Amino acid sequence: MSAEARAPHFVRSFERGLAVIRAFDAEHPALTLSEVARACELTRAAARRFLLTLADLGYVHTDGRRFRLSPRVLELGYSYLAGYTLPQIAEPHLEQLVGRVRESSSLCVLDGDDIVYVARVPTRRIMSASITVGTRFPAYVTSVGRVILAHLPDEDVEARLARAELKPLTPRTVATPQALRTELRRVRRQGYAVVDQELEEGLRSVAAPVRDRDGEVVAAVNIAVHAGRNSVDSVRRDLLPHLLATVAGIEADLRITSPAPAAAPGTGTRRSSSSRRSPAPEG
Repeated sequence: MSAEARAPHFVRSFERGLAVIRAFDAEHPALTLSEVARACELTRAAARRFLLTLADLGYVHTDGRRFRLSPRVLELGYSYLAGYTLPQIAEPHLEQLVGRVRESSSLCVLDGDDIVYVARVPTRRIMSASITVGTRFPAYVTSVGRVILAHLPDEDVEARLARAELKPLTPRTVATPQALRTELRRVRRQGYAVVDQELEEGLRSVAAPVRDRDGEVVAAVNIAVHAGRNSVDSVRRDLLPHLLATVAGIEADLRITSPAPAAAPGTGTRRSSSSRRSPAPEG
């Protein structure tokens, strides 16, 4: 968004400070002042002020030349997770699922145009990038992202496609708006998504949406497998039934723990959580 389009309340310096924090990731755990300035498109003087302020606040450590995030940055996300019951509800179900299928499983939510991992139970490392709670990927190229996108209003999907920078991350990636529209329609119809080596070569995943008591899709659960051990057919045949059963368990717990919806004006009744059900899986 251009500076001219910012709202009057927008604090540009706060945006830049957050950009400095986001400059650090798994591939760049330690950065020099020059590297931070370059990554954030800041002058060295501005980058230095942000880094030293973060250091004073305890969010950054430095040896005088290189800077690293400190564990204290976890506090920034913990406040969200601590007040968000869905990961707490889902984790025991994910553990049971992983125990049955012996493959990794995660719970993800949509944040902007990305999916973010909010709960995860791994079995073994199958991707080159380490995945932890807080990891994010573009939604369009992941199974969890597609099942969430598929249940958004059409106008929302079109707005996202119009602004998205679709890149073929592998030769198999669905990376054109029309092809993605077709895929999202299929996902919505069948009730689950299978992504075959589109995010990374050798990685297959299947995901299903998680609905709250009002029937709204609020998250998605996946199972990720190595393509050399599991064909697409075996993913559907052997893993999908376990995944759908796990999602049903999570949704049942959500109906119990979530606040009941308010009564509709003039009716004196509450909308039933069964008024909107997930589509029956195909294939």
